[in-house]
This record gives sequence, structure tokens and C-alpha cells, in this order.
Amino acid sequence: VQLQASGGGLVQAGESLRLSCEASGTTDIIDDMGWYRQTPGKQRERVATLRSDDTTHYPPSLGGRFTISRDSAKSTVYLDMNNLEPEDTAVYSCFARILARYFWGQGTLVTVSS
Repeated sequence: VQLQASGGGLVQAGESLRLSCEASGTTDIIDDMGWYRQTPGKQRERVATLRSDDTTHYPPSLGGRFTISRDSAKSTVYLDMNNLEPEDTAVYSCFARILARYFWGQGTLVTVSS
């Protein structure tokens, strides 16, 4: 599985941003897809998970500001981030899980200015 992430950029606090992650290869056997974020000096954090049964999971700390969705026809997963805060500044990476194996897309930088 290959993953191509896009959509990062610079936004102001309170604005929204959409990240995309397009999967190619053996996408029909993917169990989960989702996003992690990483900030220097902080532990990597999973911010959204979309399972093959379309259930989703988010950490409570995000307060419902992020939404993950899928366009199956395009094999693409989206992360809609609303009411962004400077603390959301990070490199966001998408992943796909097949059983115990993880595949990663390249990170995309999101910068939120105050």
C-alpha cells in the first residue's frame, strides 16, 4: 500500500483545513486508516481512526473538532480540522493498517498562527 498525503499549510487560529490521504495498491484489505501528528518534543499522537466498518475514533482531547471520512471511489481518506488552535501545529501523517503492519504516507505540515 502506498499513501500520498496532501493539504497542509498555514492557517490562522479558528480557521479550518482539510487533509487528504490517497491510498493505492492493495487497498481492499486495509483494516484501518487514520492520522497521527507529531510536534518536536512531544509524543506522537493519533488524532483520528477510520475502521473498515466505517466506525471512527478520536481522542477526547480534540473536543470534536476533527472529522475523518472516506471517499471509497477515490480510495481517499480526509481529515477535516475545524476551529484550529496554535496547539494543533504539527506534522500530520496518514497511516493504513493491514493486520499488524502499518503503512505510512509522507507527513504534511500544518501551522496554525495565533
